[in-house]
Amino acid sequence: MIMLAMRIAIVTDAWKPQVNGVVQTLARTRDELEALGHEVTMVTPEGRRTIGLPTYAEIRLAVFPGRSVRRELERLDPDCIHIATEGTMGLAARRFCLRRGLPFTTAYHTQFPEYVRARVPIPISWTVRLLRWFHGPAAHTLVPTPRVREKLVRRGFSNVVIWSRGVDTEIFNPSVRFRYDLPGPVWIYMGRVSVEKNIEQFLSLNLPGSKVVIGDGPDRKRLQQRYKDSHFVGYRFGKELAAHISGGDVFVFPSRTDTFGIVLLEAMACGLPVAALPVDGPIDVITSERVGVLDEDLRSACLRALELDRDDCRAFVEDRSWRRSTLQFENYLAPRTRATAAAQPESSASR
Repeated sequence: MIMLAMRIAIVTDAWKPQVNGVVQTLARTRDELEALGHEVTMVTPEGRRTIGLPTYAEIRLAVFPGRSVRRELERLDPDCIHIATEGTMGLAARRFCLRRGLPFTTAYHTQFPEYVRARVPIPISWTVRLLRWFHGPAAHTLVPTPRVREKLVRRGFSNVVIWSRGVDTEIFNPSVRFRYDLPGPVWIYMGRVSVEKNIEQFLSLNLPGSKVVIGDGPDRKRLQQRYKDSHFVGYRFGKELAAHISGGDVFVFPSRTDTFGIVLLEAMACGLPVAALPVDGPIDVITSERVGVLDEDLRSACLRALELDRDDCRAFVEDRSWRRSTLQFENYLAPRTRATAAAQPESSASR
């Protein structure tokens, strides 16, 4: 189906300079939507007063952005509004749409109930109830995998559809391999260095060779001091990042809380087999025993993954493009009906 060009507003609390899968997904989706002929505006905390998220200051939340978000969306007059995150920006956009009777879509990028529980003793059921309220009015709630969809449906969410993810196989490829001056094999972790990623399970494993952590986050200093035999190289980007991944032997993904894990695709595009836990994310991404090993015994998974063929890993992801992912996103957007929107009484905005 050919989609007419539209004005699309994507509202998100997560945006640059943050470095994470949500920001990467939204940036690539924006670029692909524009390549398809749409006009896309990112409505983000940029230019607004922000505060650091407690326990994670790198993430900045806009302070009372309701009025500025309303003005920006009124000025943009978009055909479609997608609310990507459940923070203060997302709440402001949700309120704007509901008061005007405008359809909107949302996305469930992050398993917040599990993330919050990893940091503070708040029952998962409380956060689930809040998220169900947030996403309930959406025309569609987009999730990355069938397993996450099944979980949300069991939790009482409605209109849940699948929006998968992609990988740039031109950037992430095995052609250039960084030469680590370390004993092999080299075990690679890439991603946010924070408690909810369960990195310590990886760092504490008794494995031959060397462990390398690519990325940064609030727990880096503590983990670096505790695991002095591991090597923390900080952020890497683009082709330099791809070379650092390709220089390893196995990609280790210890997270239990990711909804997908774009880094899994990036690692396989660089020729690395994956060792991971059999949980949400890896179960839907690592669907062939030729490219990864899923096991609750993460050490066993690592050692078995070492025997897998790098060429099989690369071949496995060659058709997982961001264009294909974006066409899914485009298909689930909820364009407004102009006549219906125009008929809304002005006073509805103040209810």
